[in-house]
Amino acid sequence: MDVLHSRCCGLDVHKSSISACILLREAGRVQKHQRRFGAMTQELQELAEWLRQFGVSQVAMESSGVYWKPVWNILEGQFTVVLANAQHIKNVPGRKTDQKDAEWIAQLLQYGLLRPSYVPCEIIRDLRDLTRMRASLSQEASRLSSRIQKVLEDANVKLASVATNVLGKSGRAMLEDIISGEDDPEHLASLALGHLRVKIPQLRLALEGKIRSHHRFLLRRLLDQVQFMEHEIALLDQRLEEIAQQRPELSQAVARWDTIPGIDRVAAWALLAEIGDNMAQFPTAEHLASWAALCPGNHESAGKRLRGTTRQGSPWLCRMACQCAWAAARTKNTYLSSQFRRLAARRGKKRAIIAVAHTIIVIGYHLQKNQSTYEDLGGNYFDRIHSDGLKRYLVKRLQQLGHKVTLEPMETA
Repeated sequence: MDVLHSRCCGLDVHKSSISACILLREAGRVQKHQRRFGAMTQELQELAEWLRQFGVSQVAMESSGVYWKPVWNILEGQFTVVLANAQHIKNVPGRKTDQKDAEWIAQLLQYGLLRPSYVPCEIIRDLRDLTRMRASLSQEASRLSSRIQKVLEDANVKLASVATNVLGKSGRAMLEDIISGEDDPEHLASLALGHLRVKIPQLRLALEGKIRSHHRFLLRRLLDQVQFMEHEIALLDQRLEEIAQQRPELSQAVARWDTIPGIDRVAAWALLAEIGDNMAQFPTAEHLASWAALCPGNHESAGKRLRGTTRQGSPWLCRMACQCAWAAARTKNTYLSSQFRRLAARRGKKRAIIAVAHTIIVIGYHLQKNQSTYEDLGGNYFDRIHSDGLKRYLVKRLQQLGHKVTLEPMETA
């Protein structure tokens, strides 16, 4: 096997220590140098100086939690750093020490057997922190809403059975009055606004309960937490918009994502943060879909395909792509909604959603690469490209119902 890198280093990274192994190949001989460093910034700078002394140009380490990030911050720009998936570089069983792991990583790097993970630039990494924090806060706000409904159920208040959104404008007005001590269902129902006023008779029944001071205390605490979460989410949205003003190219990339049905500005920021705005790291759209783990997996043996379940990709990217796919499936007269209905009838809704999410990722790749906006093919796209088959299918169905069918083309003006 040919040696691709004659001066390389493997790092086994931990929380408080880093084991390093340098392999130098000169005149057919291999020299090995090993050393252990701490994980503080000054000690990482000593590691960089030690690597420079031996003329190392290639450095590899595994993606161990978040502990690789301080090392990356120091070595980035000084060396060619390869971040490898920990599952792809497992050592031979029975030889597990920190130094042996570092040597094994160096050997794989020496022969070019490591596949580097995608690490975006600094601004995209910052966007990931913001969008992921926003997603976590949104999930926590949803959990708090569920807890509020549980407290109301415990107090015999069935507001969630009548109002679609307990934390809407009407629901919050009712909750504030309940917390302040009001328990008259007639008064609480009169606080309904908009379309909810049609349900005032049902609200009177739903708001008649047994509310104690204990319930009011819990509702106050939970509602304050919801308001705090919403305030923090608003601050994150404001920060993202500030970045958009500072970086027009990122604002344009978000606007391109936003043209796809099912994607709003929040989802566009999340997709941009996970994928980035530079498509050069993905040779084709298929590579991006594979990296996102939104394409069928490969499991074949003896010429038989055993299963094709998708791999475990980034949970943040997969979750957001599937949320966008569900939203796109509910749009009217669009290509994505037509694709969903066509696949869901034969393969089920879950498989159809993964297929639509795959399509959204592919569309986004081409939009970002070509810097263009989305142009929908229309809800009747599949009918147009398969018109002959559709006619045969519909004629056959009518004949099965006992009808004689004759087709005549309509005259076009």
